[in-house]
Amino acid sequence: MATGFIGIYSFELLIPESHSLKEKRMVIRSVKAQLTNRVACSIAEVDHHDVWQRSRLTLACVAREVGEADRLVDTAERWLAAQDFELISHERELVSLDD
Repeated sequence: MATGFIGIYSFELLIPESHSLKEKRMVIRSVKAQLTNRVACSIAEVDHHDVWQRSRLTLACVAREVGEADRLVDTAERWLAAQDFELISHERELVSLDD
């Protein structure tokens, strides 16, 4: 019996219009809210906390089937690519507890 799948997507953003930590945090807060609404994920900033124009975030989403988890990560990646900030790097992984 399958236990479900976890899609993990870690990405780094360059936010050139940010000129302070306050501006950066406003952008990051919006990114987190948009992705949470679009893919029902959990997301956190995991690096570059004190840098004005960079941020690394990681999101995780859970699904019953591997295809659904993959689709959720694809949706997040497409949304990020269409935004004004630059997606510097990204890594994705699909995990099953059965592995």
